[in-house]
Amino acid sequence: MNDTLITTDEQTNERTNERTDLLDTLAKHRHFLRFTTRDLTDEQAGQRTTASELCLGGLIKHVTSAERNWADFIRKGPSAMGDFTAMTEADWARRADEFRMLPGDTLAGVLAAYEEVARETDELITSLPDLDAAQPLPKAPWFQPQAQWSARRVLLHIIAETAQHAGHADIIREALDGAKTMG
Repeated sequence: MNDTLITTDEQTNERTNERTDLLDTLAKHRHFLRFTTRDLTDEQAGQRTTASELCLGGLIKHVTSAERNWADFIRKGPSAMGDFTAMTEADWARRADEFRMLPGDTLAGVLAAYEEVARETDELITSLPDLDAAQPLPKAPWFQPQAQWSARRVLLHIIAETAQHAGHADIIREALDGAKTMG
């Protein structure tokens, strides 16, 4: 008997376990990011507390946009994100607005948009036929030319981005009023 033979049921369990791990890890870091905004006003969510331009509401807006764009990349390829090398100064200014609470933005609205994108991404993770399916990355100065990322690699990037910005948010919140996510 061949010990390396994996049955179809075992392959399905492996895929299910991997997707469960991706979903659980993403949910944990999303929670930490959202938790930094507990009990805040809209004004506090837009307040800068460090030398950077970052604020809590802006970080959530950015993570929402990034997650949406990367999920679209998994579905549609590089055309979903555009050519970053062709962006104008106005395009970069609009992109910078995702890091700020703009007039009319509310914390409740920002959090609701994030919840919707999270739900859509979670559905994508569970429905993807193949986590190994790869797409060429969009043109950007920060990507290697002709590089490709699998759906798995994109999902790991979303997790890393969410975790990184949850850490930024924790620092901003602690500087705002002393509250901490953990500890």
